[in-house]
Amino acid sequence: MQFMLGNRSVRFSKVEFYLITGLWFGVVPDTTKYAAAVENDIHQLYFSGADEVSMEEIRGVVIVVEFGEEYDVVKLRLIYMLNWILMGVDERFKIPVWQFWLVEDLDAFPWGANVYNNSIYSFKHALDERRDWFD
Repeated sequence: MQFMLGNRSVRFSKVEFYLITGLWFGVVPDTTKYAAAVENDIHQLYFSGADEVSMEEIRGVVIVVEFGEEYDVVKLRLIYMLNWILMGVDERFKIPVWQFWLVEDLDAFPWGANVYNNSIYSFKHALDERRDWFD
């Protein structure tokens, strides 16, 4: 993606995104077919496998629960960080179940490609409703 910053043309590509975030790129799998539920995963342990879990609920669990597995809190914070900081979603947002499954194996999913694609879409459409301001 290229855009003008003052009178200079600036590039924001996967290279710059990777340098800033360190998130891995690769082919994004079809997450609608992802069925790799893990026995005793964080989704089952802390949310009873609920179909919908909000970011607010994740924050509540992180604050209140005493974790048996030391990495469970890290996994939940990663999901929270992915959605709140990198994707910029509201706390009422419902976390896709596949994120709980994928965080069990962080090397299994190209997080950089997913976040980059969503970021580019957001940049391109950020002013869609205000386009008439610039005509």
